[in-house]
Amino acid sequence: MRMGGSKAKLLAVVLGSIFSITLAGSLWGQPAYPAKQIDLLIGYAPGGIVDVSERFLAGKAEKILGQSMVITNNGGGGSSVAVAIVATKQPDGYFLAGCGSTGLVRIPQFRTVPYKWDDLTPIMHFATPILTSLVVRSDSPFKTVKDLVEYARKNPGKVTYSTTGVGSPMHMGMEYIAKQEGIKWTHVPYPGTMPAFMALLGNHVTAQAGAAECVPYIKEGKVRLLATISEKRVKTFPDVPTLRELGYDTFNETVFMFAAPKGTPQPVIDKLDNALHKSMADPDFNGLMAKLEMEPSYRNSADTRKYLEDAQGRIGKLIRELKIPREDEKK
Repeated sequence: MRMGGSKAKLLAVVLGSIFSITLAGSLWGQPAYPAKQIDLLIGYAPGGIVDVSERFLAGKAEKILGQSMVITNNGGGGSSVAVAIVATKQPDGYFLAGCGSTGLVRIPQFRTVPYKWDDLTPIMHFATPILTSLVVRSDSPFKTVKDLVEYARKNPGKVTYSTTGVGSPMHMGMEYIAKQEGIKWTHVPYPGTMPAFMALLGNHVTAQAGAAECVPYIKEGKVRLLATISEKRVKTFPDVPTLRELGYDTFNETVFMFAAPKGTPQPVIDKLDNALHKSMADPDFNGLMAKLEMEPSYRNSADTRKYLEDAQGRIGKLIRELKIPREDEKK
């Protein structure tokens, strides 16, 4: 049976109203984000500079968000294990990664990992390292990088050094030296800067390429800073040269950041970005950064993604130029 024009229009209005009410009810029924606790997996061992700084920001951000952040650590593979775990989680904003750019754009170029660099969506980046250190024990015979290099030249493979893992800026810096000098030394990876440093203190390795965890021990005379793998000299140790000044054109290009699984809705990313960015304004933040030898810096989600995309290309080019083999190519 055919309806008249007026009846058809009336039915369309009624059906449209029902649809609108149903849709609105569905939207109204969704609680505002975040409606429950947020899990944050930090990709480095407890006590290191990334762990300490990200715990600080998370503690401030949860007050802004109105929900707690439950923090755990998994420092395996220079943060690649944590990145791999978070990449498999639901993209709903309730499971986040605290990581560095290393796990996204460096490590996948050194070994096979179960993710691509863009399988996480950046939330924001909050800092870069000031001090990246090359240290030995104070009772070591090595007073300079040249001393260490010459010993390695005469004793291939005997010099061991610890870092946070394969593909880390510290690993790349040490392999840059080895490639340029035509020497061989042995890399011993650890799940964080603090475990890598403890290995040095325990005399399990010859040297450590790490971060600011060494600072109090340098001041106490327990370890010796041979050089920094930083872009420029650091104010804390103005007399210590950079590797670039010593003729090795390499430095630590890293950002520390928060990220979420790919596909997380943009409004959720924006809300997290806003809370974490506001947390950087806390009066104690800059003091903590100075203590950790970190430089506060900020990029939003889109700008961090652009940085990672560019860095992935630059680092890949450097790896190819140095002919540093992937892990699976060494076997």
